[in-house]
Amino acid sequence: MFSKKKGSTKIDSLIGHGTTLTGDVQFAGGLRVDGVIIGNVSMADEKNGTLVVSEKARIEGKVQCSHLILNGEIRGPIEVSHYVELQAKSRIVGDLAYKTLEMHPGAVIEGHLVHVHNGKREEVSPADVPRTEPKKA
Repeated sequence: MFSKKKGSTKIDSLIGHGTTLTGDVQFAGGLRVDGVIIGNVSMADEKNGTLVVSEKARIEGKVQCSHLILNGEIRGPIEVSHYVELQAKSRIVGDLAYKTLEMHPGAVIEGHLVHVHNGKREEVSPADVPRTEPKKA
């Protein structure tokens, strides 16, 4: 399901489609969100916290995790200590702090990108990001 760069292959918890959870969530291992969380989401273990947010899912609050795979929406600041994958239908309204970022065509960020390297934060201007065209088959 995931390669090594994308964190744990195990999903320990699920917030299902049609479920709305109001309040802060702290998770261990892997959390998949198919519903809605209105509150902050953070990992219990500083080294291993994989968050998967599916296409119809939404989080309204601050997010902290080690690995993020997003295809839904997050409204709030995001801090990811290792790897972020923004899939085609992902939408972020807020700032994104990351170490490694993979962004698919169609993903939207309404906020600042902040690259974190060796504990130092540096804001990335979209004009500075090299653009590559998808390979044609």
